[in-house]
Amino acid sequence: QVQLVESGGGLVQAGGSLRLSCAASRSISGMGWYRQTPGNQRELVADITAAGITNYADSVKGRFTISKDNAKNTVYLQMNSLKTEDTAVYYCKAGYRFANYWGQGIQVTVSS
Repeated sequence: QVQLVESGGGLVQAGGSLRLSCAASRSISGMGWYRQTPGNQRELVADITAAGITNYADSVKGRFTISKDNAKNTVYLQMNSLKTEDTAVYYCKAGYRFANYWGQGIQVTVSS
């Protein structure tokens, strides 16, 4: 079992920044951030492998940065130059022993 606790969401104006954090209850190799808006499927925002290889959705490339602190079992998502279309519930995901675990989700709202 893996517990994931997300933090750092909130309300920000367009052009602003937020940093999301996701703390895992145990050491995890690969983690990622997803987001979901009402009526839409959950989509990948960014992920990072155990080796630190990152992958981003085209819509966030150059604006978002994913990173991890292995000592703290925590992954971060630095979100800059936020746009109104980034408004969503953001979820942290971790894979462990062939199972996927999700955080509870955290709201990010970008106002115009």
